[in-house]
Amino acid sequence: MLRAMQPAVKTPPVAPRSGRHFLQIPGPTNVPDRILRAMDRPTIDHRGPEFARLTAEIFAGIGQVFGTPGPVIIFPSSGTGAWEAAIVNTLKPGDRVLMFETGHFAMLWKKLAERFGLAVDFVAGDWRHGVDPEVVESRLAEDRRSSPGASADGAIKAVMVVHNETSTGVTSRIPLIRRAIDRAQHGALLMVDVISSLASIDYRHAEWGVDVSVGCSQKGLMLPPGLGLNAISDKALAAAKQGGMPRSYWDWEDMRRNNASGFFPYTPATNLLY
Repeated sequence: MLRAMQPAVKTPPVAPRSGRHFLQIPGPTNVPDRILRAMDRPTIDHRGPEFARLTAEIFAGIGQVFGTPGPVIIFPSSGTGAWEAAIVNTLKPGDRVLMFETGHFAMLWKKLAERFGLAVDFVAGDWRHGVDPEVVESRLAEDRRSSPGASADGAIKAVMVVHNETSTGVTSRIPLIRRAIDRAQHGALLMVDVISSLASIDYRHAEWGVDVSVGCSQKGLMLPPGLGLNAISDKALAAAKQGGMPRSYWDWEDMRRNNASGFFPYTPATNLLY
């Protein structure tokens, strides 16, 4: 009876907000109006001639963003998917890779590599500095010395680096890392996460001798999330043909075969491609 006599609590009305929502996080970034307008159209047949014309223009231009005349694979995925594609196309369980702690996303990439059975040689860091090229050179030189016959291939199959750490803004010097690998005369692939650096700061996939660049749509490209990107060198393509892990969705060769005629092996993110 006493509870029934208490006055009902009224929820205060929510004041309307003026203006538009403005996202202030490291990413996804705000999407410019011209990109929103480009997406605002009917979804076309992804097996038809209009779609092939669209993708021909995209494939001709996306290499300029990465700074490469070579192939760029576009997956309907997050950046994590592009990480996975880089691994499963070129490496196999038990392969050793050299990775560095430069921030939160470097740690996540390490965790992903370990889940695929890679043996990670991990260099701890303080999240305030990028990768030290001298450490790269010394680790690879030691790997060559300890490998049977001092083969240039060594036991380490890939050096995996985050170019710019979304979590901290710390940037690693990719050209100096490439030179360190070359001075060690080591055959490891150079894989670089460019998720927050692509189209944001200077990046040159081919000139800097990168084998796999891993990007996505929702940072410097200022698209919504949903596209994962791999720029790949001839050396990385050769590694994919020689082995890698079982893959279907992430298979570079299947993508390249279909992309050659302007299409994809499965349904792409058509409106993001606009």
